[in-house]
Amino acid sequence: MQEAKKLCIASDHAGWQLKQVVIGYLSSLDIYPDDLGCYSEESVDYPEFGKKCGEAVASGKYDAGIAICGTGIGISIAANKVKGIRCALCTSPEMAEFAAKHNNANILALGGRTTSPELAIEILNTWMNTEFEGGRHKRRTDMLDAM
Repeated sequence: MQEAKKLCIASDHAGWQLKQVVIGYLSSLDIYPDDLGCYSEESVDYPEFGKKCGEAVASGKYDAGIAICGTGIGISIAANKVKGIRCALCTSPEMAEFAAKHNNANILALGGRTTSPELAIEILNTWMNTEFEGGRHKRRTDMLDAM
């Protein structure tokens, strides 16, 4: 994700606070992701927002997305149901590096209840600043996309 790309971001209620942190941080870098919801801590269903983020990226309107729920698990499962999405739940910068480098993850999932804001920013920076290596990994991501 090296150069500035068009991003979207979505969360459920449990990811809403971390989403605000991520949006604020990205804004400080002059990156303004489109917020696809939710818009408060009022209870909502994470599959709706994972699907919304996945469909937005798969449509080509966005180059990449960020999806956040309580643990990142549910919303990543939902996003990955959309054909063409490679959503990676990352809990460390190392995971984010390989998600970008080897899996060409087009959505980063984070856990709002399990990831501190500081760690989330480290993970986000790593994911955004790591290039896909292609090569043998391209063959594998093509296989994933064909499923």
